[in-house]
Order: sequence, then structure tokens, then C-alpha cells
Amino acid sequence: MHLWYLLLLPLSYIIGSFSPAIRFGKFFYGIDVRDYGSKNPGANNVQRVLGWKPALFVFLFDTFKGVAGASLAHFTSFETGTNMFVGAQIVLGLTAVLGHIFPVLHQFKGGKGVATITGVLWAIHPHAVLICFGIFLIMFLITRYVSLSAIISITLFPFFVNSLFALWLDPKVTLTLKIFSIIIAIVIWLTHISNIKRIIKGKEEKFRLNKGIAEVPEEVRTIYRNPR
Repeated sequence: MHLWYLLLLPLSYIIGSFSPAIRFGKFFYGIDVRDYGSKNPGANNVQRVLGWKPALFVFLFDTFKGVAGASLAHFTSFETGTNMFVGAQIVLGLTAVLGHIFPVLHQFKGGKGVATITGVLWAIHPHAVLICFGIFLIMFLITRYVSLSAIISITLFPFFVNSLFALWLDPKVTLTLKIFSIIIAIVIWLTHISNIKRIIKGKEEKFRLNKGIAEVPEEVRTIYRNPR
């Protein structure tokens, strides 16, 4: 393995470590979103605290981090579509997710990785992701729980990879992708343990569209009205 390949890992981690939720809140509003709402620097909490427009930006940026991390595999000499290439996408993509969850740039206090994982999956298997996104929307419209919808949709990703799309895949990459899809589902469950507990207790907050700061003190709302 070339030394250059090893340098791609820390690069992917740094890409994942950059948190638009934290940076956006601090730069434009002078607050750390980790101090309000669910205290999670993800799109859902940004929507709750700052509004839907910043949340959309955060979601797209976090998703792009996953795509960028997995796409670093193109800088290797592995042939696209081979088992080694998919393996490189997986390793580099998961490194970006690790950076998102434990960001060195933000005291290792990051988000839960849903958007970033979605980006990684999109880079590897966009067809399955589109179906999972459809399931996410259906579950969201039924339950209004973002966390539950994400858990269910990504948990079904291994099913689509291992059954619906298994016949379409090159046998050389099938095993790697199957194992990866299962690992991703496990990661989602582990990072959402607190949400699962709140859902069981009936304490998980349902999604409600917020146009601006709603859950922060008045002095912070003043900053919101007059952003820097």
C-alpha cells in the first residue's frame, strides 16, 4: 500500500470533523447549538434552535462530508467497482463519519452521523439510498419523529443491499458491501440509544417547523435578531 493511501485517512477524518452546525451557530448567531435543544450539533437540532433554513444548509453540508470522504477512494489506484475500491470507499467514508461523531475540531463532541452516513451510502450505492429516503419520508409523515424515521430507513439499507440489489452487484463487491451495510445499521442504533429510550418513554420531541430561534434565552434571541 502506498504511503499516500494512509494520508487519505486523516484527511477524511478532518473533513468529517468540520461541523457546520457549530460553526454556523457561532459565526452568525454567537451561540453553540450544543447548549440548546437536544444539544446535538445536527440538522434536526439546528432546525429546532435556529430554524429550517440553517438546518437545510447543515444537512446538505454534513451529507456532502460523507460523499467527499468516500470519494477520496478515487485517489487510490484501485479500479472503480472492484472489491478493493468499495473497501476503500467504506474505510474512508467511515473515517469521515468517525470525524463527525468525534470531531477533533470541536472537543470530540459531535453529531450522530445520520447525514454523513447518508452521504457515504450515496457515494457507494445511490439506488438503495433513494429507496431508504422514500421510506424515511413515509415514516416521518406518519410519526413526525426524525430520529425514528432515520433509524428505520437506514436499518433497512442492509435488506435492500442483501436482497433487492444483490443480483445486480458484481460478486466481487457483494460481500464487502453486505458487511458494510450491516455495520452501518448497527452504528445508527448505537448513536441513537438516547433517542430510542425517549421514544419508548414517550418523551422524544416530534418535528415541528421552526422559522427561528425558539428554545434559547431572550438575550440569545437578541443576537438572533441582530446577527453578526
